[in-house]
Amino acid sequence: MNYLDQKKGFLGFDANHKSNSKVVIVPFGLEKTVSYGGGTRNGPKEIIKASHQVELFDEELNKEPYKEIGIETLKPFKIKSKLKDALNQLSEINEKILFEKKFPLVLGGEHSITPGSIKPFAKRYNELILLHFDAHADLRESYQGEKFSHASAIKRCLDFKNLRVVSFGIRNLSKSEMDFYNNNKDRIEIFWAKDKKNWDLGKINDLFKNKQVYITFDVDSFDSSIMPATGTPEPGGLFWDEVLSIIKMICKVSNIVGADINELAPIKKFDSYNFLVAKLAYKIIAYSFEFKS
Repeated sequence: MNYLDQKKGFLGFDANHKSNSKVVIVPFGLEKTVSYGGGTRNGPKEIIKASHQVELFDEELNKEPYKEIGIETLKPFKIKSKLKDALNQLSEINEKILFEKKFPLVLGGEHSITPGSIKPFAKRYNELILLHFDAHADLRESYQGEKFSHASAIKRCLDFKNLRVVSFGIRNLSKSEMDFYNNNKDRIEIFWAKDKKNWDLGKINDLFKNKQVYITFDVDSFDSSIMPATGTPEPGGLFWDEVLSIIKMICKVSNIVGADINELAPIKKFDSYNFLVAKLAYKIIAYSFEFKS
């Protein structure tokens, strides 16, 4: 696999700093099934560009996490034109990264990337928890005639029978999705956005303790007041401190094995949204390794 020079890659840190990298950033700007606002193809490059302004020192953890972890960024590459081929392409990339005993973090692109991204993890682990941040349930069997649509991303992940889903921030879904959820509560746990003041986060220990966990983060899980740069922004969502608190709690009790961040649709001259996602990516990486034994 071909990597960017460190100065051009995620965080843009000093190329003279050498480490045995544990994390590989995969830019995968797939945009095939968007159904409202577009622009997700530009997400990865704008996240990486904004990451060069993220402070490398983390005042919460009192360190520069990248120095201990090591982060490499794949060079941008041509994504295959057919959706299923593109998802298989991503699966093969993550398979190689896992073979090298590294942690892939995929920057999308639309949410349809997740079934492809997660496939090698589902093959590798007997049991896998999908930690899902989103405004939408993404549990449709198909949408606009496409079963691999962004609106079906989590449903396609549940095609892997050894996978369970825990979702945070859901506040928009169809009746068919609600019916599917009600019939599959043994595999799906939802922390509804409308109930967030009453969430029992004590359940996190029961749901995640000693589990293998993959994070998929749709940026529309954030409230639309802080994240309008996405195809389907929704009011009533999550805020920065709430998100970090949840991720940190889960990282403390489980083993985070990989992640993707998706659905950023950059808005020209509004770099704060790109910066928010870049900082989120760095925090996910830092938390994922901070509590590993």
